[in-house]
Amino acid sequence: MNILYSTRVAATGGRKGTIRSEDGILALDLAIPKELGGMGGATNPEQLFAGGYAACFENALLRIGRQAGHRFADGNVEVVAQIGLSRNEADAFMLSATLFVTIAGVDQATAEELVRGADGICPYSNAIRGNVAVAKSVTVR
Repeated sequence: MNILYSTRVAATGGRKGTIRSEDGILALDLAIPKELGGMGGATNPEQLFAGGYAACFENALLRIGRQAGHRFADGNVEVVAQIGLSRNEADAFMLSATLFVTIAGVDQATAEELVRGADGICPYSNAIRGNVAVAKSVTVR
């Protein structure tokens, strides 16, 4: 496999520690969310995953749109990722995801087709397919 990009991020202290990328650009404190009994006040792995998934999926959507002849202006496409943390029957932690996609300038059928195409090329979607339940909500405006 030809790797196009690689990065390294070190975590220290688990969910209430820190993360730092090898180039120092990403350097964040982590905190357990209040909803999970923590103090909150800093980001957590689920928020980081949601941000990465939303950004990556939107970029995939813009690419699929361009290939289909649609040129979306900034603000015409928005992707919000909601990541859930729960437990399964074996008491193991599990993630779920919902992508809320809003697209301006196309009809509903076209928007849904573009989202299906983006789902096929997004690295996050491909990485979690078959392991994480992902729902998609597509809205046109």
